[in-house]
Amino acid sequence: MKIVACYSNKGGVGKTATSVNLAYACAQRGYRTLLCDLDPQGASGFYFRVKPSAKLKEQRFFKDTERFIKAIRASDFEDLDLLPANMTFRDFDIFLSRMKHSRSRLNKALDSVNHQYDVILLDCPPNISLLSENIFKVAHKIVVPVIPTTLSERTLEQLYDFFKDKGYAKNKILPFFSMVQRGKSLHVETMERLRKNHKKILKAEIPFSTHIEKMGIHRAPALSFAGRKPAVQSYETLWAEVESKIVKKRR
Repeated sequence: MKIVACYSNKGGVGKTATSVNLAYACAQRGYRTLLCDLDPQGASGFYFRVKPSAKLKEQRFFKDTERFIKAIRASDFEDLDLLPANMTFRDFDIFLSRMKHSRSRLNKALDSVNHQYDVILLDCPPNISLLSENIFKVAHKIVVPVIPTTLSERTLEQLYDFFKDKGYAKNKILPFFSMVQRGKSLHVETMERLRKNHKKILKAEIPFSTHIEKMGIHRAPALSFAGRKPAVQSYETLWAEVESKIVKKRR
């Protein structure tokens, strides 16, 4: 089982859209896929028309293996399941701070479905916290959407600095450019500069697109209803790059 986190310490960068479409692309390749929504806003569940479990609350996420498994829901797509978030997830840091081995609790929860899935994707909340440190430890790769603007560039540098200070493996971080508007000189200049400074930035770019924005109307992955549009096909390109990093040989 491989774990891929979609994470950014900045909100509004297309993180959930990326999580949802990567999960869809992954399942379409034949991998048994679980999308685990860790963001209390529950946007991933909304896009898949899946309601959260009323019983997976508070510390039970980390302690009650049976309830964790029962909270997983099937999506409308083959090989793709979802563990939707609920609002109690906002208190994860409080619960983790009270637990022993607080930085390995997420690993124990996900290990309960180790043999049921080939890939688990984590849709992560936008902060650096105890939960984030759990994510940084358990994930094999961390896909980071970066809008090519000054603030997004700054938060990416903060993430690299945090990994360095904590001794986490920086090669887990896979940044890519999100919501790109190549008609803006700032976007083009920022991308050129960051690619020179960070060789690990993925080649795939996700353009700003109304087709992606319509996910909220269709309540489905953009790849499922607009997969022929070039902007949406960029998610396929992105998944192919991520897949090559986590799977030695494609199926």
